[in-house]
Parts: sequence; C-alpha cells; structure tokens
Amino acid sequence: MDCHPVADSPEVLHNFLPFFRIFKDGSVEKFLQTPFIPPSDDPNAISGGVRSKDVFISPGNKVGARLFLPRTIKADEKQKLPLLVYFHGGAFVIESAFSVQYHNYLSSLVAEANIIAVSIEYRLAPEHPMPACFDDSWTMINWVTSHAKTRQGPESWINNHANFTKVFFAGDSAGANIAHNMAAKASQHSLGDGVKLLGLILMHPSFGNGQPHKLWELICPDLNGWDDPRLHPMAHRSLLSSLVCSKILICISEKDSLRQRGWLYYEALKNSGWEGELDFLEIEDEGHVFHLLNPNCDNAKILMKRVDSFLTA
Repeated sequence: MDCHPVADSPEVLHNFLPFFRIFKDGSVEKFLQTPFIPPSDDPNAISGGVRSKDVFISPGNKVGARLFLPRTIKADEKQKLPLLVYFHGGAFVIESAFSVQYHNYLSSLVAEANIIAVSIEYRLAPEHPMPACFDDSWTMINWVTSHAKTRQGPESWINNHANFTKVFFAGDSAGANIAHNMAAKASQHSLGDGVKLLGLILMHPSFGNGQPHKLWELICPDLNGWDDPRLHPMAHRSLLSSLVCSKILICISEKDSLRQRGWLYYEALKNSGWEGELDFLEIEDEGHVFHLLNPNCDNAKILMKRVDSFLTA
C-alpha cells in the first residue's frame, strides 16, 4: 500500500497517514493497528477447528511466530502436512502475526486447507528500519527448517507434522514483498537437507515501479536506488528466473491501488525464463486486502478456495 506525506504540524517530523507519524522528539505514533488476540492451545476445545501457540526465539526484540495446527491432528501423532510460512502485511510499519485480523485469517486457512502454518512476527519500521524485517524473517525461516534434519527441534508441532518437501511462503501487501524476497534468498542459500520450497503465494503484493517511493526512502536507509531488487524485483530478470520454487500464485484485485504492481510482477516473471507453474487470479470489484477486511464476503471465499487448491494440489 502506498503512503503519501501530508503537511507537517509544528511537532511532526514525518507524517505518513494513514499509517504513522514521527515527532521531532523521536517518538512514533501509529494508526490502523488491529487489536491483538491470544493463541488458543486447548486440544479439547470444540470450536474454532485450529490450535495455535506463540514461540519467540529472540524475546528481547520479540522476533517469533504464531503456529497453527488443525484440531483434527493430534499433536503427538506424526501425520505430515504441507508447511506454510506466512508474512503479514501492514506497509512494513503496522500489524502483527498476533493481531486478530491475521490470527483469524490464518486460522481459517489452516482449517480449510488442513496444513500447518507459521506466521512470522518481525520487527517493524520506522523504529527498526530495513533490513530488520527481512533479517528477522530469514532468521525465523532458518529456525523452522532447522527441525527438518533430525526432527528433534525445539517445537514438537513442527517436528511431528511439517512436511518439509511441501514448504510454501506466502504473504499479503508488504508481507508478499517479504515472501518474494525470502524466496529469492532461499534460491541463493540452501534451506537445508530435505527442505523443498514448493510454492510462493503473493496476495496484493507491494512492490515499487522504479519511481521514487517516499516510504521506502524513510524506512530503508541502505536503499540502492529505485531499482533495488527488494523494492523492484521486476527490474531484475535473472533474480526472477532463478527462483527455486516450482509454482507461484499471484493474486490481485481490480480496485486495489497496487493492482498494477502485481500485474507487472506477473508479466516480468512470465517473461524472465522462469520454468515453474505460474498461476494468476484477479478478483473484480474489490480493493486492497479485502479478504482480511471482509472475510465472509463471496469474493473472499473464492480467494480462500484458490489458495487452498494451490496449497494442496
């Protein structure tokens, strides 16, 4: 989602409504943050269909994840499920894996697709400028895949139930940007023996277009020009062609201000020489991340079914 600076008030140093503003004393005020909700790890609960719990591998900076497991799977059994690593959106500056919005979406997706999911909690800008979100996400991915070799990692749900030959990265908006960048990094650095990144899902991805971007200028001090591959991967054909995943699903919405960025990514990937299976979905009459804002609408159900099919085909 794009941000547009507005006129400063006397106390404001940077004003990026509707997301945040920075005051001259260094403090940050953020908006649009949905409430947090605790996990539910009661195996005997009847409602919900999904168990969840939180893990932190770096409690000092709150880097961690929320894990989701279908209640139909007993935690002490060894049934293996596709593994989804999810990156939340929020323009890199708001939202959380622990917010009610993302908790509910991941719970619904895990119940629908019968998968295990790890929803990453990364540090947010501007308090933690880039590359913090990318570094934290890669750290969590390595923590997850460290369970693959011996199945004796610190988290029993992952040991017992993650099928490491069916790993997916996914995200929406800024999280889709992170998901792509993590897939690109996984294409250059091994995820470990026995781990296969099978697919990538990008919903309403937030990419640049080679033009100045005020938010990135503020939150990414090491930005290497407006074609920086983290911001504008479409300008880097060799990066796209070398993605190691076997299939990619790109989802856009007709009324989304970022619709064109997702379309340009699709076109660039299609013309890059990448040899995987490319899937594309456009939903009419909907805006940015509509499936999170109105999860019970008919179009949200269509999108859910398409993601489910992609994960389990």
